[in-house]
Amino acid sequence: MRPQRVVHTLSHNFRNATRIDRVRLRLPIEPQSALVKIIYAGVNASDVNFSSGRYFSGSAKETAARLPFDAGFEAVGIVASVGDAVSHVKVGSPVALMTFGSYAEFTMVPAKHLLPVPRPDPEVVAMLTSGLTASISLEKAGQMTSGQVVLVTAAAGGTGQFAVQLAKLAGNKVVATCGGESKAAFLASLGVDRVINYQHEKIKDVLKKEFPKGVDIIYESVGGDMFDLCLNALAVHGRLIVIGMISQYQGEEGWKPKNYTGLCEKILAKSQTVAGFFLVQHAHMWQDHLDKLFELYASGKLKVSLDPKKFLGVASAVDAVEYLHSGKSVGKVVVCIDPAYSQTLAKL
Repeated sequence: MRPQRVVHTLSHNFRNATRIDRVRLRLPIEPQSALVKIIYAGVNASDVNFSSGRYFSGSAKETAARLPFDAGFEAVGIVASVGDAVSHVKVGSPVALMTFGSYAEFTMVPAKHLLPVPRPDPEVVAMLTSGLTASISLEKAGQMTSGQVVLVTAAAGGTGQFAVQLAKLAGNKVVATCGGESKAAFLASLGVDRVINYQHEKIKDVLKKEFPKGVDIIYESVGGDMFDLCLNALAVHGRLIVIGMISQYQGEEGWKPKNYTGLCEKILAKSQTVAGFFLVQHAHMWQDHLDKLFELYASGKLKVSLDPKKFLGVASAVDAVEYLHSGKSVGKVVVCIDPAYSQTLAKL
């Protein structure tokens, strides 16, 4: 029997929506599948969207009919067993996965979804949803080159840290927003050219005064009023990449759609682009970009920051999700699913 966190009630309150079930492993393993022992699982703002059923198509009744379903959608671990038809990974191989069910000690997945990685480290977890979103969206949606001004909102978080560094590595001037002295210091250490700590100065005023011609690329994950502010700060031919809207996820009734009056007129007047980016729709690019991120990390060109707060075991996933949404985290929030195994790795 394996402990696994499952969603049993549709709710944006992750604690209320989930529970730990003990699930029996299905053996023998199907020919195209693999059993993975999870070592580290990543925590994401959108965990609460998943637990409320936002990522399923169909009516509310059809979504409710899926219950219970597995929680968590990114992890690294070790292949424990493979089906007869699996050849690209072997037992003992370190792998990453971005499929539902990562808040578990073991998970069974179609082997085609496994991404080979050099090591099952927590830094690799940070490169998955957070790192890949930054890397792929800046390239595809942002069409990032060099010599541009790039603004990253909520920049001290799991994905923001990658966006600011990738923009700097590409030869751009980077502006980053955050709340708090420790986050501002962290961003400065990553080489950000202008850190805007909204606890001490108004983002709108800084952008208007210091960047009167506007910003070329904006990497936006906050939503709400921040989206409006960013849209107004966009330069001619500017590109606004929307990767999330964390400020809207935790309302009393969860995520509600918002109308943006005058959006068409604004972007038409300056030939601007507002591009949504959802990582799932770019799966064919995951392995290449993951390899690039790890190479940058291994060569010392890319720093990967993990939030120092420790979350140990499947049960702690709830605390980790709530901590992320508290706004206190700096870097990627990770749950160590198997502390004993991670300690063994650390000694090697």
